[in-house]
Amino acid sequence: MKSIALRAGYMPAICLFCLIFVLLAGCAEKKQEFRSIDITGAEYAKDFALPDVNGQTKTIADFKGKAVVLFFGFAQCPDVCPTTMAEIAEVKKSLGKDGERVTAVFITVDPERDSPQVLKAYMESFDPSFTALRGTVAQTESLAKYYKIYYKKVEGKTPTSYTIDHTAASFIYDPQGKLRLYTRYGMGAQALTDDLKLLLK
Repeated sequence: MKSIALRAGYMPAICLFCLIFVLLAGCAEKKQEFRSIDITGAEYAKDFALPDVNGQTKTIADFKGKAVVLFFGFAQCPDVCPTTMAEIAEVKKSLGKDGERVTAVFITVDPERDSPQVLKAYMESFDPSFTALRGTVAQTESLAKYYKIYYKKVEGKTPTSYTIDHTAASFIYDPQGKLRLYTRYGMGAQALTDDLKLLLK
């Protein structure tokens, strides 16, 4: 009987310990997850080397210290490209001071029409700090394969009125220049904002 009483006496203490453990576990900060697809460590899309509108070759190392959102598109794109660039500009502004550590890199898949002058004006319409890169047709094809993105010219009524079907997604690099995320078009500004906040921590 004495043994039973002793065991019974320990029960409240054990229950209290279990309750404290559960509460502490519940209060522990949940691991924050990215809204985009985490491709950290991928063996592709690690870097690029193309001239900007001033003819200076840029690589991811030139943007060290900033989170980079990289997008393949073309200036005459009617919807996906301007929507994406405007969204990145909006997110950058919404981040306040941290927005200074965010930038966009736009790689044209239409080097035939997207001259340096056209690309310069195109970037300035969204954010003057954004960078546009333009390679030769061969360089563009090679880089697209390396990044595993699709693009194809769709003929128009005239030789210069063609459009281009292309992958509508962005690659995101952290401030150390490492590839981290793949973001599909249509995820929205809030998802991009949340992911960039995590990368800038």
